[in-house]
Amino acid sequence: MNTTEQWIDIIRRNTGISEQQFVQAEYEKFLYSKKRRKMLLSRQYYLGNQQEPKHLVYTAKDTMQDASGIIPNNKIINNLFDDLVDQKTNYLLSQQIDAQTDDDIDVTEYFNPSFQNLLKELGKDVYQCSIGYLHPFIDEQGNLSFKRFKPENVIPFWHDEAHKQLDAFIHFYDVEIYQSPSITTTETHVEYYLPEGVHYYIYSNGQLAPDTSKLNTAYIHKNDISYNWTSVPLIWFKPNSDETFLLDRIKTLQDALNQMISNFANVMSQDVHNTILVLKGYDGTNLEEFRHNLAKHGVIKISSTPEVQGDVEALNVNVDATNYTTIIKELERAIITNGRGFDAKDDRMANNPNQMNINSMYSDIDLDANDLEAEFQASLHHLVDFINAYRSLNSLPIISSINFIFNRDLPVNQQDTINAIKDSVGILSERTLVANHPFTLNVDEELEQIKKERQEVFNQDYTYEGN
Repeated sequence: MNTTEQWIDIIRRNTGISEQQFVQAEYEKFLYSKKRRKMLLSRQYYLGNQQEPKHLVYTAKDTMQDASGIIPNNKIINNLFDDLVDQKTNYLLSQQIDAQTDDDIDVTEYFNPSFQNLLKELGKDVYQCSIGYLHPFIDEQGNLSFKRFKPENVIPFWHDEAHKQLDAFIHFYDVEIYQSPSITTTETHVEYYLPEGVHYYIYSNGQLAPDTSKLNTAYIHKNDISYNWTSVPLIWFKPNSDETFLLDRIKTLQDALNQMISNFANVMSQDVHNTILVLKGYDGTNLEEFRHNLAKHGVIKISSTPEVQGDVEALNVNVDATNYTTIIKELERAIITNGRGFDAKDDRMANNPNQMNINSMYSDIDLDANDLEAEFQASLHHLVDFINAYRSLNSLPIISSINFIFNRDLPVNQQDTINAIKDSVGILSERTLVANHPFTLNVDEELEQIKKERQEVFNQDYTYEGN
């Protein structure tokens, strides 16, 4: 029994809960759920709004407080998380995917540069929020369109534990309402998507109520006839079968990196720990005052005795910057390794690296790309089901077979490639050699130009011999 059937059955048996109550309960539960909080935290980390480094000192008796205003307290964020997200997304999704069919059907109207840009946005969603969503719909002109839904605003109701089939879902978003030119309020629109259509609600002041401005309706209207998709109109994209968060792999390392860089800046910019003044001939202090004065003033008061006359001495403490830079470098490397990214400053990329070194450096990011491609392949084939439903509705031939080829953005040593092409002359076809040459922009145009130039050379040789 799927989700829709369950709640229809509950309503029929008058168990005391309606669809409206169910939607409100699920919405409120998800709004403050651990998973959504992690999604929002990941979004903030990507933007650089990360856990601030702390520099704590004793500022009063038995009290540890923030050092702001007492000693330098830099809060530096070296954001490597956004580097990982962008690296992984661009590596697999920056170049146009090739959609090849065996039906001689032109699919470029669906899989075009605009759709590719949408895929890149989904890739960022996937790496930040562990899942991404695409909503197919028919626009006002009657064309098939796709809209990206933010994962933190979608509540899926899965049919199975493996999350391979969807029974229904909720999508919500905020709308700002003007009460007057200077006063606005915010209300949340909540849309409940079922196999038979979408139901509209508004959540305001802690209560969910039907949206009286909209009618519950089917998904498609054509020639005064209503139609529904063959399944709930939501396509999900995952980073892997476990739907893991990239932030979980590197958060503690990212926080430690920010802390270490901030501490380094504090030590290098303050006098408190680099120079300590020793005052001789003054009254001593208790331990609590000693710690407070040392943090705030960098001064130690000690008692004067007949044997020791009052004096002032400076104790200089040398800071070894190498210790900090070593730890910072190791943390950066650990973030790249655990996040399965690549270091663009890797020594293997220096001095015209060969292809083996390049492939070695990109081996970790390839692991994640393999998982992502497998999941995206399944999702794109699911998307084709909606394309076929739309084409069938408009009496167009359906796509019976399609293959998606992802073009990874892997650097290549052009000279190695060119040498390999030269060595393959006479073994591979000219079209294959031209297609794989790094300078080729359009294979057909390049072959035509080669043919033209050869004909010109032949004509010149023929004229010379004729004379």
